Amino acid sequence: MVRYLEDFAAILGLRVRYDTAVVHVTLEKDPRAWNGHYFVLSDQNRQSYKCSCLLVATGTWVPNVVNFPGSEYVEGYETVSTNPEDFAGQTVLILGRGNSAFETAENILGVTNFIHMVSRSRVRLSWATHYVGDLRAINNGLLDTYQLKSLDGLLEGDLEDLAIVKDKKGKLHITLRFYLENRNTSAGIDGITLPQDELDNFATRAPYDRVIRCLGWKFDFSIYNRSLRMMPGRGNKSKYPQIKPSYESRGTRGLFVLGTASHSVDFRKSAGGFIHGFRYTTRAVHRLLENRHHGVPWPSTVYPITQLTNSIIKRVNEASGLYQMFSVLADIILLRENATVFEYLEEYPVGILAELETQTGRKASAGLFVVVMEYGRNFSGDDKDVFYYNRAVGEAQHAWQSNFLHPVIYYYKRLPTEREMRLHPPDWPLPRPDAIHHIVEDFLTDWTAPNAHILPLRRFLENCLSTDLRNFFAESCFLFALTRQKLPPFCQQGYARMQGLTGSERLRRHAVEAGLLEDYAVMDFSGDKLPDSRQGSRDHLLKDHVIALRPLHHFVNAKDEF
Repeated sequence: MVRYLEDFAAILGLRVRYDTAVVHVTLEKDPRAWNGHYFVLSDQNRQSYKCSCLLVATGTWVPNVVNFPGSEYVEGYETVSTNPEDFAGQTVLILGRGNSAFETAENILGVTNFIHMVSRSRVRLSWATHYVGDLRAINNGLLDTYQLKSLDGLLEGDLEDLAIVKDKKGKLHITLRFYLENRNTSAGIDGITLPQDELDNFATRAPYDRVIRCLGWKFDFSIYNRSLRMMPGRGNKSKYPQIKPSYESRGTRGLFVLGTASHSVDFRKSAGGFIHGFRYTTRAVHRLLENRHHGVPWPSTVYPITQLTNSIIKRVNEASGLYQMFSVLADIILLRENATVFEYLEEYPVGILAELETQTGRKASAGLFVVVMEYGRNFSGDDKDVFYYNRAVGEAQHAWQSNFLHPVIYYYKRLPTEREMRLHPPDWPLPRPDAIHHIVEDFLTDWTAPNAHILPLRRFLENCLSTDLRNFFAESCFLFALTRQKLPPFCQQGYARMQGLTGSERLRRHAVEAGLLEDYAVMDFSGDKLPDSRQGSRDHLLKDHVIALRPLHHFVNAKDEF
């Protein structure tokens, strides 16, 4: 990672000041600044820096520490030895039950006497919660040794109720805080009542050689002046600063939090706290700032409405940002010109959907589609068995019951309001839409099946737009032009503009054999077939005949009527 960052900075010629620690950040009011104030940063050498926009990407690096009697005997994860030989034959207690705790246990598992782990809540397995911050299978070897008779074990308890007492031999004894309240301090450990003195099968009655703290990390709030109002979140988000869904600080305009520290937006939901997730949210912030300060609208592409189905199918099969930041980043499709064309915006934060026009510089006056990836709402959870029988859905009519990650398309006739965004159901990423469509889950995450994936999606889009999004041969478009007042969009944008593939007798015969065209025989006015001498003239005419085609695997039925 360090080499990668060095190469990145060198190739792009970035102006990076190394060996510099920012120790204080404050505000300086100035109406000339973009946001009405400047940020003033001071480093360890008392040198100051001034900027109009501040991006904070310092991560969560301050270790979580629980203070209890005897906590001075505890070693921290950030300093403990990583050499397994240093733990040979020892009995070890680990405080914590996250990936850092299990990673430490996995490293020393083969050389210790036994390992105990204690935390205030149960272990959460990432395969059950679908959250990569919970325990990963690569680190959970101690679960096997716990359940398969190898003496290691897990306990639940409030760490603040614990106390550690060190005896004359250097062994560490676990007791409870209230046992120390009436102790005889002059008598040493012999004067302290231990839990095993009253309960002879107390779980942690065996003395430990080492106690290791692996309780995770939190954001460093200490360097920010009160004028910035950089406040910690609430509850289990207290280790992160409070920010908006746009990743801007709730207390100060122009201060954006990026990277791991921005995880409060999608905590325990998506991958925003990890590099495979925050690389996309960081890019989203860049695009928001380009629009706000430089007038550069959010990048978009305009397509004819006939490409709507293909555009969605292409994105849900290829877009890594939607896949990694499921339910947080979404593709936005803005309808334009009476739904004859659409504008496609990629990976926009769904939490600020109501602010789309001001945040992107794009207009959403004629309705929109929102494309997100979602798990089934009842599929994930600490206590859920995600390997139960018949857990997968395979039929398109039951797509709304899909459990695993799958595309969901929301349709709104107008942009949702801020109030609607605030009041949306807690387990929904967006307010209730005018219409919604689930593309049925796929074991290969390959949503290209004509009948299971593409046809239901196209029918949903057609119902929302009250139009026909099928592709047709030129003969069908010609027939529509003679018999109907309004042509399908494909014929309007293709056949009527003389666009399509040059036809031939061989291509026509192939379409007839495949059942995609009727086999119209050329007749004279009396109803008889043309003689062979005139058949060549027909073939000559077909050389200049234009037939609009698309790849065969996208056809549903080119002969279908409206």
